[in-house]
Amino acid sequence: MRCVLACALALLLFPTSTWAQANDTAYCVELGELVLRYVGSPGADGETRPSFAAIEAIENCSKGNTAAGIKVLEQILRSNGFTLPKRTAPA
Repeated sequence: MRCVLACALALLLFPTSTWAQANDTAYCVELGELVLRYVGSPGADGETRPSFAAIEAIENCSKGNTAAGIKVLEQILRSNGFTLPKRTAPA
């Protein structure tokens, strides 16, 4: 009986954790897009070049290490005077 309850609980929690992970990924991508678009140093061709920290954070997001990526990208945006976008919480 315990096994059945444990398995049922695991199945109930799985979609929530998967949704939360997808939500973190989407938020991380959104932050990365903002940093790429608005923050960085001007390049020779007139485009904005992101910092190495921003590039590494965006790579972390793409590799699934969203916690590290989000932390850095939020800090970059805040230090440049941006208000962070709303983050959707899991249901």
